[in-house]
Amino acid sequence: MRVFGQFGSRLAAVAGTAATVALALTASLAFGGTALADDAADYPNRPVRIVVAYPPGGTTDILARIVGQHMSETLGQQFIVENKPGAGNNIGTEMVVNSAPDGYTLLLANPANGINASLYKKLSFNFLRDITPVAGIVRVPNVMEVNPSFPAKTVAEFIEYAKANPGKVNMASSGNGTSVHLSGEMLMAMTGIKMTHVPYRGAGPALTDLIAGTVDVIFDNLPSSIAHIQAGKLRALAVTTDTPSDQLPGVPTVAATVPGYEASAWFGFGAPKGTPPAVVAKLNAAVNKALADPKVKARLVELGGVPLVGPPEAFGKVMKDETEKWEKVVKFSGASVD
Repeated sequence: MRVFGQFGSRLAAVAGTAATVALALTASLAFGGTALADDAADYPNRPVRIVVAYPPGGTTDILARIVGQHMSETLGQQFIVENKPGAGNNIGTEMVVNSAPDGYTLLLANPANGINASLYKKLSFNFLRDITPVAGIVRVPNVMEVNPSFPAKTVAEFIEYAKANPGKVNMASSGNGTSVHLSGEMLMAMTGIKMTHVPYRGAGPALTDLIAGTVDVIFDNLPSSIAHIQAGKLRALAVTTDTPSDQLPGVPTVAATVPGYEASAWFGFGAPKGTPPAVVAKLNAAVNKALADPKVKARLVELGGVPLVGPPEAFGKVMKDETEKWEKVVKFSGASVD
């Protein structure tokens, strides 16, 4: 009986300790859950930065400012665009990857992110693994455009001229690995023409030199070029999508001359891996609200874009599909960056 009594006492002590631990754990989990909920409810309580991996003036920068302004009004904190160009978009992306996953640093994700995954031999991050999809913004065509003094007025004439002058046509881009760059590489691969690639640190400086006649052609995202085209400073030869753009009436597709050619650019918000789902959901709702605003929607359509409204998972699928698509283009073209 004494042995049983001692055992019973120890068992009761253990049970009491276990109950205390369980109670403490339950309280801790409840408190943690409440803290996370409070953090999401209180988010954002300070300014949020949107990292744009290009200089001001390009499509990525324009979209960040249009949507960021509306998010500032919706969420009551400033969404500040921070331009961090360099290394074909990788400097800005790496900055976001290494930032705290708290929702206060966002990436304006774009085609270069998906392209770089296969274009660059060495990256310190994995785009699909390390960036959490937040919300899509828009998908836009690229436009093949030249300086008005360039002799070719159609895609067919351009190809004929480039074949007669191999390597002498200077093709500008907003940087290595961008859809602007790879759209030109795709045309070279599909037609056999040879152009000299001239990468810039963003579309803004590239367009400045194209307008000045320093370079000959660019396959730029439509939003950053459309005003120059409409003003007659640049001549649009074709759009890169498989259907014409309503914003450029009368401008054909590249595919009308080169069957099977198709390219487009996509844009949206990403956040560092590990960003709380409640914060992601709040940001996603704010972006979708911006895209539903008649003024914002009209502005995006005016720029030639189709809004990408949907949940984070939908934008995640865009990121994955486009990364896989451009991997095929990179391999097909043989392009590579150390």
